[in-house]
Amino acid sequence: MIKYPYPGMAKPRMTRADSWKKRPIVLKYWEYKDHIKDWAWDNNFKLGNEIYCVFHIPMPKSWSNAKKAQMVFSDHQQRPDIDNLLKGLMDALLEEDSHIHTVYARKIWSNEGCIEFYKLTNLLLS
Repeated sequence: MIKYPYPGMAKPRMTRADSWKKRPIVLKYWEYKDHIKDWAWDNNFKLGNEIYCVFHIPMPKSWSNAKKAQMVFSDHQQRPDIDNLLKGLMDALLEEDSHIHTVYARKIWSNEGCIEFYKLTNLLLS
């Protein structure tokens, strides 16, 4: 397992005007892309033809400790959508994503946001 120590970000819907209008969500997304690219370079990490990942979504600080204890590692069933998280990830780490043939992705509540990447052999053995 390889761990990107920051939460994933969904790819926002963009328009042509975003190239000059610089909306805050788009600026944040471009920053995310640059950061994960740098992390991948520093850690010699590349996405292959198969993607197996778990998105850890940080729980809101407003939740009580009891609710956090109940929800930790349970399925995250609200926005951001998993397909948009994957779009953001693939857009950041791949020039072209047409060669991807298998995707396994999950999103769960967690104390800290991160993305865990697995190899198929690790999933089959555990």
